[in-house]
Amino acid sequence: MAPRKTVAIVEDERDIADLVALHLEWEGFHTVVFGDGESFMAFMERNPCDFLVLDLMLPSINGLEILKTLRAKEVTASMPVLVLTAKSSETDRVLGLELGADDYMVKPFSPRELVARVKAILRRHGIRDSSIIQTGELEIDRKSKTVWVKGKEVQLTQTEFRLLETLAMAKGEVFSRRELLKRVWGDDTVTERTVDVHIKHLREKLGEAGKMIKTLRGWGYKLI
Repeated sequence: MAPRKTVAIVEDERDIADLVALHLEWEGFHTVVFGDGESFMAFMERNPCDFLVLDLMLPSINGLEILKTLRAKEVTASMPVLVLTAKSSETDRVLGLELGADDYMVKPFSPRELVARVKAILRRHGIRDSSIIQTGELEIDRKSKTVWVKGKEVQLTQTEFRLLETLAMAKGEVFSRRELLKRVWGDDTVTERTVDVHIKHLREKLGEAGKMIKTLRGWGYKLI
């Protein structure tokens, strides 16, 4: 089993830090929490981290200074960083990104979206999670049973999720309606029209990404 990735959370509001840590731990990450920049920087002198969730408004050393220091050191220059802050002005966002942040979230935020962004950033850095299937703007988390399109969660029923998961795990492969009934419903006595109805609803919920589910007349369906 691969070792868990360590995510450092630097956030002076303890309830927010604990909320972020809880959701990341649920998804299999190891977390370490710091209430100020000094303790985090001292920790970094001795311990490596795989990812940083960083608040900007911190006591003593602010988040931008931490980010600048990390990017100036060879050992931490490429550490993935997600800035999490109450500062919502365009100037603050641009400055954070220019200093090397990989992404930026403004409080209040969705913890589940934060986890999805952490995973997406890690993938861009070449650190993959085998429970994630991503194709184009569509992201499927098989572990948490969630689906995201362009970073926004899409609410699917259990059957819709299993249907999409089945198509995505064999991308490009054509499934007949009867094959999908066996794999998703576990029953080939249900009418094939049931598959068509669920595919229609799934496409509608996925929006533009729904076009990735192709109908091959006389054959069935596939995800491209």
